[in-house]
Amino acid sequence: MSGPIIVGVDGSATAQKAAERACELALKLEAPLHVVSAHTKDEIAHVNFGGEEFVLSHADEANDTAAQAAKDLRHTGADITVAAAAGKPSEALIAYAERTGAQMIVVGNRRMRGVGRVLGSVANSVSHSATCDVYIAHTS
Repeated sequence: MSGPIIVGVDGSATAQKAAERACELALKLEAPLHVVSAHTKDEIAHVNFGGEEFVLSHADEANDTAAQAAKDLRHTGADITVAAAAGKPSEALIAYAERTGAQMIVVGNRRMRGVGRVLGSVANSVSHSATCDVYIAHTS
């Protein structure tokens, strides 16, 4: 197997558990880990504060979410890359995995039971549509 391991994060505790599991797998497989957060809006806001103008975007927020998740994993020594990906979470993760030649996508099992299972979940969508291996981490 070659290529990175991709894990999707959204700032939740369950996503962080999936990221920790993905990091363990990346270390064992000697693969790089890409921590990815999706965003669905390409809006950009210009904010004036203290005489300076700041440009903020949803992509920046998603990148910050991925960076925060990765920060908690840096102590492991894993080769970690953070990224933001445009689109609905499942579609964004799959497209990112295809672009990077990923060997595996790791997602948490959140919303895999009850009504969430019927309505859909990121794990369900990714497992049915990914062109690489999918690992569904037990996060609850």
